[in-house]
Amino acid sequence: MTKAELVSIIAKRTGVERQVVLTTVEAFMEEVKNSLEKGTDVHLRGFGSFIVKHRAQKTGRILAKNTTIIIPAHDVPAFKPADVFVDKVKNRSKGGQ
Repeated sequence: MTKAELVSIIAKRTGVERQVVLTTVEAFMEEVKNSLEKGTDVHLRGFGSFIVKHRAQKTGRILAKNTTIIIPAHDVPAFKPADVFVDKVKNRSKGGQ
């Protein structure tokens, strides 16, 4: 599903203008990004958490050149779904795929 499809579905379901929904969805995404950039996790009960994971320094290889490189420690954004969300996805009907 794309952002445009999501906006259309929400607009139809709520009766709110498509442009208002688009502005709201974009503002939500911007606030999640801003929070993660600051190192603050975003928790949405029943849905999941947008978190920052720390990756330790590690050694990698460039196979084409047969050389070893050091990959520095860094942070990456991640999403951890809530248990109830995971259960719903695991137990969905198999015919809907």
